[in-house]
Amino acid sequence: MDGDNHHACNATHGIPRPGKSYIYYQTNACSEAQRNNLTFLLFPMAPSLPILLLPVLSMLFAHSHAGSIAVYWGQNGEEGTLAATCATGNYKFVNVAFLASFGAGRTPQLNLAGHCDPYAHDNYSHPCTALSADIHSCQSLGVKVILSIGGGAGGYSLSSKDNAKQLADYIWNNYLGGRSDLRPLGDAVLDGVDFDIESGSPDHYDDLARYLSAYSNQGKKVYLTAAPQCPFPDAWVGGALETGLFDYVWVQFYNNPPCQYSSGETGNLENSWKQWTSAINAKDVFLGLPAAPDAAGSGFIPTGDLTSKVLPLLKGSDKYGGVMLWSNISVDITVDIVFTVAFLTCKTYINNYDSSEVIK
Repeated sequence: MDGDNHHACNATHGIPRPGKSYIYYQTNACSEAQRNNLTFLLFPMAPSLPILLLPVLSMLFAHSHAGSIAVYWGQNGEEGTLAATCATGNYKFVNVAFLASFGAGRTPQLNLAGHCDPYAHDNYSHPCTALSADIHSCQSLGVKVILSIGGGAGGYSLSSKDNAKQLADYIWNNYLGGRSDLRPLGDAVLDGVDFDIESGSPDHYDDLARYLSAYSNQGKKVYLTAAPQCPFPDAWVGGALETGLFDYVWVQFYNNPPCQYSSGETGNLENSWKQWTSAINAKDVFLGLPAAPDAAGSGFIPTGDLTSKVLPLLKGSDKYGGVMLWSNISVDITVDIVFTVAFLTCKTYINNYDSSEVIK
């Protein structure tokens, strides 16, 4: 990703209701990789804060390494709609989680934790086909919507290479560019498949990756992403990652004390990050984090530490892609993290205020 931006981003000063002032940055001076001329909210500031800070902040953006934010959606009933998640402008990738049952004779089953019923086919039963409009809305905003398979609960495995081919064909016909009369998410064509494999057997996910990737030859590219645990190599998707077919890898640097951040100590995380970025052939590697302290058993990084201690160690890597959040559950803390990534990467767009509330 291109971080060689030699011009300061233009700044405008806005005053939202009621009584706080904010700095806004327009990214029209950012590079193509930092694209789209979007405005993002930086941080609340006292009205008396010297305007001389503006050039300083511009320089920070100008010389930063671009990064994005990916988020998981679908496993919390209070996280809002898919369309609303994308409309925040915070995310470049939304992983719809999960296709939680598949393989070895199981009927593939989508589980969106109460958001909708993927197997209802009438409007009175809240079918997931209604999400088709949300997916189209997300994609119109430039957000890639990915089907995540696996997860921490559910039953899944692949019993053979043929079984991997059967699952690839099912996903293609029901979620990607193929055809089926019973598409759980309606006619929307998702952008790819995320491998969040955390149980069962590791066998044949490399075959699944090859079969899914081959569908890119039929028109629209099928993006492949994965969410391995930070101990290297990952016990479940390590073999699949060796295919070199994955575009984005969001490594889970949480629930794994030997390779996560802990109480100011960055060594374990940094060493693991270097191992991941040097050993796998993927376009970008993301720092996977809980979006809130209670989103995972361990590994949450306070935004101050993320800003001052962690991201500066990682963003110099050519493979730094940004941050993955599990999951879209805490608006306030997610906003803090989004701000942090935007502040250090001149990429992510953060503004949970309605634009009509801003007096420019």
